[in-house]
Amino acid sequence: MACRRRCSAHVGDARSIWDGSGVRQNGFAGVREGFGRDNGRVLEMTREEFEELVGEALDRIPADLTRLMDNVAVFVEDEPAADAPDLLGLYEGTPLTERGEWYAGVLPDRITIYRGPTLRMCATREEVVAETEITVVHEIAHHFGIDDERLHALGYG
Repeated sequence: MACRRRCSAHVGDARSIWDGSGVRQNGFAGVREGFGRDNGRVLEMTREEFEELVGEALDRIPADLTRLMDNVAVFVEDEPAADAPDLLGLYEGTPLTERGEWYAGVLPDRITIYRGPTLRMCATREEVVAETEITVVHEIAHHFGIDDERLHALGYG
């Protein structure tokens, strides 16, 4: 299952920032009403600053949920693929709700958060923080088997 979370945007290098154990490995973020459009300029934020925001969003996920996450890695990339330039995040893998006895020896699910589209759609650092947190929660929800329709209803669309 792959979920594509869209907003506004070449694929950069990826670094794993969270390994699913509840421990961040390195220091390191939906379209909501009024958001989601390229603002005509790019907010300045270094890769390291953005990675830190993603890490902080992961740290805010309740421990009861992170303990349930299994075989998933989170990455930050600068840009999504050229054919999907407005992705904010992407979940690729098999949700926990679809795993059975056959699920063994597979590569980890992958959650990717994209820096470029987020910075292009947000006018302030506060908007980047909010959108990053929503995107992280949205993609983790897909790991738990929650679909886009339900996420939109919950305000994480």
